Amino acid sequence: MANVKLAVIYYSMTGTNYELAKWAKEAGQEAGAEVRVRKVQELAPQSAVESNKAWKAHHEATKDVPEATNDDLLWADAIIFSVPTRFGNVPSQIKQFLDMTGGIWAEGKLVNKVVSAMTSAQNPHGGQEETIRSLYTTMFHWGAIIAAPGYTDGSIFAAGGNPYGTSVTVDQEGNMIEDVQAAVKHQAKRTVTVASWVKQGQQ
Repeated sequence: MANVKLAVIYYSMTGTNYELAKWAKEAGQEAGAEVRVRKVQELAPQSAVESNKAWKAHHEATKDVPEATNDDLLWADAIIFSVPTRFGNVPSQIKQFLDMTGGIWAEGKLVNKVVSAMTSAQNPHGGQEETIRSLYTTMFHWGAIIAAPGYTDGSIFAAGGNPYGTSVTVDQEGNMIEDVQAAVKHQAKRTVTVASWVKQGQQ
């Protein structure tokens, strides 16, 4: 397998998508990839973060995680995004990050990146699939290659059966309802595998 560089880029308010990102990192490393985990810059005002106990705690706990930049996208052969659902769409934080890729997109530097996405929401019909598909719309414009999990492993059915990417429902206390760890790890390994095929073909 070609040496793949995997960037796991996440936004997380209270920790769910950070947990998904860490599982993706573990699986990527198990698959032989070099992995970076990067958080998207927080755009919410400090007063909003401070007013929510769980948000503030997670913000403090992850203050040493490096913030994602375009350099991480340029470095990576494969990219996994993990973001929460906001009204059936991506959070403004990730949208801002994606909007800032215009320069490297115009230079064709995102073509053939292998990408995949995961999400979370407070209920199973809160737009989880739409959030992932919204992310993929940007990836189509990049000329990237989508490595969706489809139904390629039994863990996907056990996690709720989302073929676009792993999604998880979170209760009011921040607990994940579905057991998605195996699905996340399968998705990450599949993404690395597809990226290795692409990289070998380009050599």
